[in-house]
Amino acid sequence: MEFLEGINPREYQQKIFETCSKKNCLVVLPTGIGKTLIALMMTIHRMKEYPGEKVVILAPTKPLAEQHLETFKKHLPELFADIQLFTGKVKAEERKKIWKTSDIIFSTPQCIANDLKNNLYNFSDVCLLIEDEAHRCIRNYDYNYVAQKYKQQATNIRILGLTASPGSETNKIKEICRNLSIEEVELRTKDSPDVKEYLQELEFNKIMVDFPPEFEEIKHVILKLFNRYVEELKRRKVLWSFPSKTNLIKLQKTIAATISRGNKNFNYLLGASACAQAIKLQHALELLETQTLFGFNKYLKNLLDQANKKKSKGVIKLVAQPEFNFILNQSNELLEKEREHPKLKKLIEIITEEYSKNKNLRIIVFSQFRDTSTIIAKKLNLIKGVVAKVFVGQAKKLGSGMSQKDQKRIIIEFSSGEINVLSATSIAEEGLDIPEVNAVIFYEPIPSAIRSIQRTGRTARLKKGKLFMLITKKTKDEAYYYVSKAREKKMHDSIGKIRKEFANGNKLDIQKKL
Repeated sequence: MEFLEGINPREYQQKIFETCSKKNCLVVLPTGIGKTLIALMMTIHRMKEYPGEKVVILAPTKPLAEQHLETFKKHLPELFADIQLFTGKVKAEERKKIWKTSDIIFSTPQCIANDLKNNLYNFSDVCLLIEDEAHRCIRNYDYNYVAQKYKQQATNIRILGLTASPGSETNKIKEICRNLSIEEVELRTKDSPDVKEYLQELEFNKIMVDFPPEFEEIKHVILKLFNRYVEELKRRKVLWSFPSKTNLIKLQKTIAATISRGNKNFNYLLGASACAQAIKLQHALELLETQTLFGFNKYLKNLLDQANKKKSKGVIKLVAQPEFNFILNQSNELLEKEREHPKLKKLIEIITEEYSKNKNLRIIVFSQFRDTSTIIAKKLNLIKGVVAKVFVGQAKKLGSGMSQKDQKRIIIEFSSGEINVLSATSIAEEGLDIPEVNAVIFYEPIPSAIRSIQRTGRTARLKKGKLFMLITKKTKDEAYYYVSKAREKKMHDSIGKIRKEFANGNKLDIQKKL
């Protein structure tokens, strides 16, 4: 392709580009197999077709927007276009000036949305809008506002949505398509014939571990306490459904909304308290079953601390119960005996073995919780030759996260080999330019198809890779493993149905929406 330097599109990228050049398109491609190149080809094509018009490329985080900008600079001639990064650090008046002279703008949706609301500029001369991680284009996320403004203001409209997975629900995928006025969906998986030839072999290892009898004893007591709160909720006639985590959180929101509207019925107030304690116990159970005993014990001590500080009557009542005292004492005793969740021991074995085979290894260990990531890194650093660092998102509270500057530094150290294991939460799933790894380890399965696909996409791109999944038998781990597989299959089926609708000329009610 003219103006494309140092890179040649693969056959499937060329085919997807041809669709995108004719229609607004949602491109669903696993992490690491070339969504950015399709965006680059589309940018060149639209700028040639509409000289003097701009291209706007959005990514959910500043590091991801910067990463895309670097890729574009690397593969475009120096004088092809004026390329700019818009961030909140650049003053609004300055952004207004830069907009006038720039050709390709990279930004976060929040920054552009704020500028549009403040009438700093408009989209009248934008010939292409690209939204990366387009599965976020639902409800009130700024991607939606920007897309709506673009459709209202631009003359030469073309929209490109990029994602590794739009989710498994047909309605959600349709919502994304409606919000972006999508006319075609291009889906490829790692098993697609035209993609498979470019990928390396991925060895999958499902590792089942037994739930220890001593943990089972603690679990039994937590459930006894949990069921007491569930019975109370039923007795107060506020809970009618199965007491799953999702249903309890929904119930908590419903009760809170009722109370905030002025209904201070004593039954609701006590119901709100019982619901909050049930959610806490369910979280404690998840930590015990799937995470680490240390993390579970820390959470119990945190509840005790809240009670001591008299933060809520419900927590005071919870920690005063003999069952709570029992589970806290049991976990204290087990930790004193240096007992831990069997997944930790298995993880150490896997990484020790992988390191003995390859001294240049790079591994990402994914876990759900920051505390778990910290414990994992601490344990792995005891293995000779292994240098593990925690890699988490920005702190929302308690100052427990990492700044974008720290995240960048960790990625550089991981790329250079100073670090060979990243103990990461979901921050490492989405988009960031983390180098090819030899193995990805799921410390626990996750029920989200989007996140499973993103995690797996971190390996087996340029060289053979391994995927290890640690599953505790007869716990939430097993349920989540099968839920994730079912949702991934459902995603492919849903996209297949939507593509058929497009092929039959059904526009998903897009015109009505506009």
